Amino acid sequence: MDNARTYILGRMFIIFGLVMILPVAIILQLLRIQVLEGDNLRELWNRQAIDFISIPAERGAIKDRHGRVLATNQVTYRIAVDPHAPGITRDDLRDIAAILGNHSQNDAAYYLNRVDQASPGSRYVVLARRVGFDAHQELNMLESPGLIIEEQYRRQYSYESLAAHVLGFMNYEYQGMSGLEASYNHYLKGEDGLQQVRRDRTNQIREVVGAPRKQPKQGNNIVTTIDADIQAIVEEELEKGIEQTSSKRGVAIVMNPKTGEVKAMANYPTFDPNRPASSPGENRRNFAVSDEIEPGSTYKLVTSVAAWEEGVVGFDEVFETPESGVKLIHGQTMRDHDPLGSLTFPEVIQKSSNIATSEIAMRLEPDVLYQYSRNLGFGTRTNVGLPNEETGNLRRPYQWSQVTRPWLSIGYEVQVTPIQLIQAYGAFANDGVMMRPYIVDRILDERGEVIDRNRPKKIRQAIRPETVEKLRPVFEGVVSDSGTAEYASVEYLNVAGKTGTAQKFEDGSYQARYRASFVGFFPSEDARYVTLILLDEPQLSFYGGFTAGPIFSRIAERLIGLDKDWNPGPEPDYEPSERFVPKLAGMPSGEASEILQRLNVNYSIEGNGRWVAGQIPEPGETIRPGQSIVVRLAGIDAEPDEKVGRVPDVTGMSMRRAIHLLRKSGYDVQVIGSGTVGSQYPEKSTPYSRGRTVTIRGRTAELTGLIETGS
Repeated sequence: MDNARTYILGRMFIIFGLVMILPVAIILQLLRIQVLEGDNLRELWNRQAIDFISIPAERGAIKDRHGRVLATNQVTYRIAVDPHAPGITRDDLRDIAAILGNHSQNDAAYYLNRVDQASPGSRYVVLARRVGFDAHQELNMLESPGLIIEEQYRRQYSYESLAAHVLGFMNYEYQGMSGLEASYNHYLKGEDGLQQVRRDRTNQIREVVGAPRKQPKQGNNIVTTIDADIQAIVEEELEKGIEQTSSKRGVAIVMNPKTGEVKAMANYPTFDPNRPASSPGENRRNFAVSDEIEPGSTYKLVTSVAAWEEGVVGFDEVFETPESGVKLIHGQTMRDHDPLGSLTFPEVIQKSSNIATSEIAMRLEPDVLYQYSRNLGFGTRTNVGLPNEETGNLRRPYQWSQVTRPWLSIGYEVQVTPIQLIQAYGAFANDGVMMRPYIVDRILDERGEVIDRNRPKKIRQAIRPETVEKLRPVFEGVVSDSGTAEYASVEYLNVAGKTGTAQKFEDGSYQARYRASFVGFFPSEDARYVTLILLDEPQLSFYGGFTAGPIFSRIAERLIGLDKDWNPGPEPDYEPSERFVPKLAGMPSGEASEILQRLNVNYSIEGNGRWVAGQIPEPGETIRPGQSIVVRLAGIDAEPDEKVGRVPDVTGMSMRRAIHLLRKSGYDVQVIGSGTVGSQYPEKSTPYSRGRTVTIRGRTAELTGLIETGS
């Protein structure tokens, strides 16, 4: 009995001892944590609770060659408060809410409710995510201890769709997705800063007022070779041309052949990079660098250069083409656009004979034709500086079939990009020297200092200078009334170039759909611009001279009017076989004499007076060289009849307003350049027959004026 009792008591003491050890152990552990290791553990907790978040850097701007900002940043502000910041009062919160309410659609109570509904102990309550500059200024003036203002940036494209495919666009993470925004993203994005924050037990980030931060480093600015005035002209004329020809889409490029600077690059349809998702993905693609096409007859530049330099053709050689305009070559049908009969070598190019060109190509060895194609840049990227550039497709001679040479010579069985094509013609325009196309001129840091620069880079002497000298008149002949590009001509300006029409190859066969193109340069003897126009599936006509040619002509005319440094020199010295008689009746006698002298037309005057009363021959009739026009003047006191008015003063007006006023006054209008009107001819108040043309020239100083013109 005693043994049993002793056993039970022993076990109770053991259990009691164990029970007493547990609280003692807890107390000892608390003493260790709080007293012995407290400082170290608190430091460890602080290290684990403190974190850093990124402060986005301001992205660099993209500018045109004159410094006009094409892409920049719109600053907005995120507003938050720390309701538990030392010194903050309820009145401070009311003042912050009142200012936000005055600058938004929400009232002050809405923002106070956000504070009141925040989790207890929250040190970071976001009130508004995008606040404008005015609200930001007012909030700053409060100097509230609990106010947290964070800068944010949104990409802004100043001229909406202007140069959209060159600039590209951003995604929601502020990363470049296309264009220069993508290819130069590492320069533009800058270096993000760091903000110290604290994470709570639920891993929520809470910003602490006064916490240390590392300031972000602003991105670099990019100055492009794009001229915004030229870009606007090109886009306007391309859009107009596509509408007139009912084309599916189009591409236009303008380049300086002497340096390789790309002055303009346009695609239509286009998109607004401020709202890229509002346009189909196809419209955001830059076909100028990423579209591989069969170029058609524009590729005959390669064939003509190779044939002449290899000595397989003579200028006086005559080629006989079939009366039917059709020839069978190795079982495949080669066609000319019309039966062309007998042609000299220059006429083969000027009239764009496929049959004669293919005959010339068959005299060249495959390796030779291939090498000339490579020399002119086909089959390799230009490295213009834009993303997604394709190499094209130029197969090696061992991959050629029997029909490759004749079809390659006229621009089939080869794929090129538009930028490659304009590079080749740029070499021809530049005395055979091929320059690398480039679209970024220099990169500047935030202080405006140059950190990198692209300089004109010679690739190679692609064509012998004597070959260019010999062939230039041939390609000038293309842009004449006897060539295929009559509609690409510009009055009083020498233009050289080549048309192209290419059937589209899709789904394994050639379709009844076409691409039409024209590539030309001007002034041809000392080219300042080389311009490419490419239309996809024009419905008006599939001939490049008829569809792309007029677009080129209008662009060239406006570019020369825009170019202040260009001196056209004397008018071309040639005498046409016959010319039309101008309308002189109703004009002042001095003006009539000036016009006839400028046209190099002989004339005699009958009678005295200030005004032209009549003329022989009548307006619109033709005269031959040496034939005179008789100008009859009215009496000295005679006044002009109701058909003669006085030219209004339009200098200083916008183009649109000037055109409206002149047309309302009964005159036709010729526009040179753009912007506000800088000069006019005839001058203001000059008596001038209604129905005649008044020429106005724009200053082109402001891009906005140019866009307004719509001419």
